[in-house]
Amino acid sequence: MIRFYLILTAVALSPVHLSAQQDVADEIKQTLVAMWDAIEREDLDAYSSYLHPEFTAFGEGDLYLAEGKDLEMRSTADWLRRVDGVHTEMHQPSVTVRGDVAWITYYWSDAGYRSDGTRYTSRGKSTRIFVKENSRWLCIHGHYTEVD
Repeated sequence: MIRFYLILTAVALSPVHLSAQQDVADEIKQTLVAMWDAIEREDLDAYSSYLHPEFTAFGEGDLYLAEGKDLEMRSTADWLRRVDGVHTEMHQPSVTVRGDVAWITYYWSDAGYRSDGTRYTSRGKSTRIFVKENSRWLCIHGHYTEVD
C-alpha cells in the first residue's frame, strides 16, 4: 500500500503533470483577459462566446444570484451604455484545476469614465469558475466583491 501511494504521489507531482497544470492555468488567465478585452472593445458577441449558457453571478451589489447568460448579456450591455474607456487589470491570480473544472481567484482593479465624463475607479476580489466543453473553457460562474 505504501509503495502504491508513493507511485501515485510521484505521478501527481511529476514535472509533466505540473507543466500541464500550468498550461491550463495560463489558458484560464488568458481566457479571462480575453473576456475583459472584449468588454473594453464593447464587443458583446466576443464576450458572450466565453460564457456558458448556464452562467450565474453574484455581482458586487447583488442581493440575489443572477442566473443565465441572457441576463448577463443584457446587464453588460446596459452597463456599457453608461461607461466608456473601461480597462480592468488582474492581480495575484491563482488557478486550481480539477479535470474539466477550473477556478481562478484574483484581485482586480478597473477604471473608466461614466457617461457624464467623470472618471471612476474600483477594485475588488473575485472568483470565476470555468468548465471545459467542446475543447473550450467557458465561464459558468462569477462572484465579485468590491473592496474599498
